[in-house]
Amino acid sequence: MEIILTQDVNKLGQKDDLVNVKDGYGRNFLIPRGYAISASPSAKKMHAENLKQRAHKEAKIKAEAQELAGKLAGVKITVGAKTSTSGKIFGSVNTIQIAESLKEKGFDIDRRSITLPEDQIKEVGSYKAVIKLHREVKVEIEFEIVGE
Repeated sequence: MEIILTQDVNKLGQKDDLVNVKDGYGRNFLIPRGYAISASPSAKKMHAENLKQRAHKEAKIKAEAQELAGKLAGVKITVGAKTSTSGKIFGSVNTIQIAESLKEKGFDIDRRSITLPEDQIKEVGSYKAVIKLHREVKVEIEFEIVGE
């Protein structure tokens, strides 16, 4: 089944992508929840016209994302966490804490665009996170976990 995504779907595609999925996944999950629409011939024509009109805006958005990536490239942040004497963190560090630390530095980044290297960070040390600013622009930042 061919569908047009109406919003970003993790591990499937970005908004306005034309993708093939299994019939049940498309009909029972993506379309009813508003994540996609069926790719009929008329929908494909409208999609193509919308992409033409949006091309100029996309170039501007991508340029802004690249500029922000340039600023973020040299940033190193520090996240404080309560730790035991051996350096283990009580709980774990997540994307919300990274986004808050970036906000303190003056960067307003959505927590959903931040990807951490492991599922849960549970020890003090230095790590790297990937921030997806645009579908083609990603930047890697370093952050350090310190005990409070």
